[in-house]
Amino acid sequence: MFDNLKLLYRENRGQSYLLLLFVSLFLLIYFIPAGTARFDNAVLEGIRLTNWYAREHVILCLLPAFIIAGAMALYITQGSVLRFLGPQASKPIALSVASVSGTLLAVCSCTVLPLFGGIYKRGAGLGAATAFLYSGPAINIMAIVVTAKVLGAELGLARVVGAIVFALVIGMIMHLLYRKEERERAQVAARGFEADEVEKPLGTVVAFFSLMIGILVFANWAAVDSSAWMRVYEWKWQITSSLAILFAGLLIFRWQWPARHLLILAGLILLGALVLPGTPEFPFVIGALGVMLIAATRERDQEWAAETWSFTKQIMPLLLGGVFVAGLLLGRPGFEGLIPSQWVSMAVGDNSLISTVVASVLGAFMYFSTLTEVPIVEGLLGAGMGKGPALALLLAGPALSLPNMLVIRSILGTEKTVVYCALVVVMATITGYAYGNFF
Repeated sequence: MFDNLKLLYRENRGQSYLLLLFVSLFLLIYFIPAGTARFDNAVLEGIRLTNWYAREHVILCLLPAFIIAGAMALYITQGSVLRFLGPQASKPIALSVASVSGTLLAVCSCTVLPLFGGIYKRGAGLGAATAFLYSGPAINIMAIVVTAKVLGAELGLARVVGAIVFALVIGMIMHLLYRKEERERAQVAARGFEADEVEKPLGTVVAFFSLMIGILVFANWAAVDSSAWMRVYEWKWQITSSLAILFAGLLIFRWQWPARHLLILAGLILLGALVLPGTPEFPFVIGALGVMLIAATRERDQEWAAETWSFTKQIMPLLLGGVFVAGLLLGRPGFEGLIPSQWVSMAVGDNSLISTVVASVLGAFMYFSTLTEVPIVEGLLGAGMGKGPALALLLAGPALSLPNMLVIRSILGTEKTVVYCALVVVMATITGYAYGNFF
């Protein structure tokens, strides 16, 4: 009888998995504690966090990041990527370039994903790509300055040193673990990159990406308790607009885009600013979508729009779903989800190894937008959190999140994603434990 059951299972394996999925979903729905105060509030927290994320990050952060990633997939030649960041490139140079480039971006763990996908798709080695993936949200200059100002110079210095070392070590370990696979990938890329080189002068390409990254950075410039940063914040939209005008000029004079198309787009942006003067996101989205629409109508630039859409449809559903689940479980800063906040405070109240592990794991699954990790850690320190777990949270939290993990898996696969996330958590734990007990 057992042999017959085994045979039946093998013949209907796909249907068996589908049946198991249906049964699991039914049991989940059946036993959901709907109507209880904590569960209903957790669902609302998931919705509120997703709503906040859509309002604060999709237009100003992700939309330009998708556009930049689409441009990377087309206008950055594969030869250049392979030369400086490829699997066969000098590891000190590749990892250093990837780590340093991350410091220039004030982005969160989700905004960095399209950029990471862009350079990895163009042939960047796994080590360099993951070093960039970690360094982007973890080592940006703004976060380091705010950490030192709010939490103290000692913790700020520990964060910057730990994050830079993390980026280099994680990149090197990922390279060593998958060096054979990366060598084969490099050979395939090297055979095929010559055919798709885009003939653009180096200076023009550098200016093209510098202006777009500048728009991304200044549009998302945060208000913090620092006179220097606040002076920039007060002028952020004037700076962003100036960069956008320069970018339009580059498209006209170097990319040979029709001036009348961009003038029409400029008129629509101005109209949007006049209609909703207190909502800069409205003209911003008009400009971004307008550029993509013009690109889609031009034969040379159609692939730019296509690549941007490809990244968007791959990443956005996973991000929004992951943000909702993160809100459901952990709530928003200052609000609770399914997991009570006092559990967190109790679990990280000293510098023990267990407290540091808990801080690293929770930081890896929580979602932090740019700079929000600083006031959260400040509040936890005030509630009795140890300095070791605080550093572990600062090192793991900004670089990872549940939505971030889901998207990384869609790009690298399950195994590499698990290894990368484990490396971040383990290194954050070791560093936090050492800092809490020896310094």
